Amino acid sequence: MDLPFVRTDKNTKEFRGITSPPECSGTEFTMSFQYVAKLPTPDEIRERFPMPAHLVEVKRERDIEIRDVITGKSKKFIVIIGPCSADNEEAVCDYVNRLAKVNEKVKDKLILIPRIYTNKPRTTGEGYKGIVSQPDPAKKPDFTSGLIAMRKMHIRAIEETGLTAADEMLYPDNWGYVEDILSYVAIGARSVEDQQHRMTVSGFDVPAGMKNPTSGTLSVMLNSIYAAQHPHDFTYRGYEVSTGGNPLAHAVLRGSTNKHGRSLPNYHYEDLNTLYTLYQDYDLVNPTCIIDANHNNSDKKFEQQIRIVKEVMHSRRLNKDIHSMVKGVMIESYIEEGFQKIGEGIYGKSITDPCLGWEDSERLIYDIAEYE
Repeated sequence: MDLPFVRTDKNTKEFRGITSPPECSGTEFTMSFQYVAKLPTPDEIRERFPMPAHLVEVKRERDIEIRDVITGKSKKFIVIIGPCSADNEEAVCDYVNRLAKVNEKVKDKLILIPRIYTNKPRTTGEGYKGIVSQPDPAKKPDFTSGLIAMRKMHIRAIEETGLTAADEMLYPDNWGYVEDILSYVAIGARSVEDQQHRMTVSGFDVPAGMKNPTSGTLSVMLNSIYAAQHPHDFTYRGYEVSTGGNPLAHAVLRGSTNKHGRSLPNYHYEDLNTLYTLYQDYDLVNPTCIIDANHNNSDKKFEQQIRIVKEVMHSRRLNKDIHSMVKGVMIESYIEEGFQKIGEGIYGKSITDPCLGWEDSERLIYDIAEYE
């Protein structure tokens, strides 16, 4: 491998490779990559931990069911619900098993998609970055073990419940590790403007929710959807590739942050009307919106998700255009409400953003079903 040169000042030495950069002081500095370990390829991981044949059929049927909602063929309502970050296989699968029991009672009206988010974007780059990075949150990063832990957890959840999941695509190059197991992909507020994310989504065959950026600029989100819905030629993991466009790419409203760092919600009736109008100005198919009830919409006050979801459902009742466009909600929920610091060891409690507890979550799902 031809490793990169390090940028140097006149008093530092030029070097290649994985050694540590020389010490520097004052204005002297170095920049480099350290090549720690070569990761298994997606093909190698999928070969070692394959999706069982009977689960391939389960996923195929779920994908059709979810696709039919996005395209307007089905009138069911999507509820993407689960932990902020899937940090522990036992607790996550426990949660999804609980969700599966509720699903049996509401499946004629709702499609429940568990959030099994294995990559966690960080505003400053600090903190827990998800199970793919740290399979044990208390230990150092181990990406090979993390990729294995991620895949095993997703497959176990499907095996035990029949519910295929949603995850966030933080790193486009990682898509190959999960492309055969996910039924929904979210593109986060910090990623939605990125060219590689947009073009990679254009090669998906599952729905991709493109969130509004942290600035709240809806045109950025809609341009991202436009890019994802159209064909592209680009480079991906060392290959020249062509994609056909993803007609299932759609909008996710998650609120925004103003220049003073204050949260601005965008789930209100007027916001939804505005998005519907803007959708008409773009050459987009399947105009769809999912409302993220947490993040800047709730100002991370997790208990407000209940009120927000109910307001969204009420807005759908009032306006047929909003009803046809808003096809689901995202809710951050776990077994125990709130959050904890890493190391506290409370089973089923978030170690990142605070979440609704199970009792409130279950009740909210039944309430959503009553609106439908």
